[in-house]
Amino acid sequence: MNFRLRNVLLLTLTQATSSTSLTLIATVGSLAGYALATDKALATLPSTMAVIGTALSTIPASLLMKRVGRRVGFVVGALCATVGGLISAVAVARGYFLLLTAAALLLGVSVAFAQQYRFAAAETSRSEFRSRAIAFVLAGGLAAAFVGPMLARGTVQLFDTTYLGAYLCVPFLGLLTAALLVGLRMPPPAEKAVLIDGPARPITEIMRQPIFIVAVLAQMMGQGVMNLLMTGTPLAMMAHHHTFADTAFVIQWHVVGMFLPGFFTGTLVQRWGERTVIVLGIVLNLLAVVAAALDVGVHNFFLAMTLNGIGWNFMFVAGSTLVTKAYAPAERSRTQAANDFLVFGTAALTSLSSGQLLHHRGWQVVLVTAAVMLLLALAGALLRASRAASPTGLAAAD
Repeated sequence: MNFRLRNVLLLTLTQATSSTSLTLIATVGSLAGYALATDKALATLPSTMAVIGTALSTIPASLLMKRVGRRVGFVVGALCATVGGLISAVAVARGYFLLLTAAALLLGVSVAFAQQYRFAAAETSRSEFRSRAIAFVLAGGLAAAFVGPMLARGTVQLFDTTYLGAYLCVPFLGLLTAALLVGLRMPPPAEKAVLIDGPARPITEIMRQPIFIVAVLAQMMGQGVMNLLMTGTPLAMMAHHHTFADTAFVIQWHVVGMFLPGFFTGTLVQRWGERTVIVLGIVLNLLAVVAAALDVGVHNFFLAMTLNGIGWNFMFVAGSTLVTKAYAPAERSRTQAANDFLVFGTAALTSLSSGQLLHHRGWQVVLVTAAVMLLLALAGALLRASRAASPTGLAAAD
């Protein structure tokens, strides 16, 4: 098998296993936090701490992989998920809210590594297939849409302690991810291209480019709105007396919306361009907000979160593809690190805000906040994004 295809397939499988952990935690995390927290306004703190762990680890993860390679870095991330899952299980078993919060930080570190799967797929693919490779790897998370909630429903009451069984699935998934990654064979780091391409530009110069601003703003607002709604939805559904099975159903189809479009989003990006797909994602997210604002029935939560998932996919895939055109091979690690730091820093803020806004202001204020963020993304998408005169895209590496 061609090594490029083999790498993309392995990255797709590891995306599936790591995303299953994330979906599992997304289904039970806020509810477990609510059960353990004395102050119920802090119920989403473990979920927020996971996103903070991701934001703080994006730059170290990128720099580590620059030094030791993608495979070793990804295995380190998978092992962080394994340890974080074990500590979370102990916290739930003992009823320690602070320990659950601390363990979530380690789970967030693992996500920082896993988020680089999409960039690794771009690096191992030819320039004309990069958007498809990114989208296909993200589509690996489609398995998580079914396996994650299924595991949550099947294990939530497996032990006398509610949610313990769900958290015990996370270490197993982490070890499975690490085992799959052993077969990854990535090309040499592109930073070696500096020998022929000249010195790398300062990161501030790269970040000032309109093409970078458009790309990162789409990802920031897409990820931020998704975190805002996905973190708050289980609590909002519980507040409106919906069952845990209903919540798992809604999260399941949210994740389907996130990853199913991966089979064709790359083609849409190639045909219509990144900015058009970003705008389409924004429109779908705005429709999600409208659906959620109209009623609090299960069907409205289902429609809203499914549209939110599809909108996130369009914004995230198109933004991730666009950002690969903003840097030269020698600038790859620093630019990807800056990109993910901004994206997951925003996600951390929205995750924390979700619980606070929901507890003190209500679900409608959460939705208004999401709408404002989406309008900001729309304004960013209208910026003129043009390449520099010199070859700065990943295509220069081919």
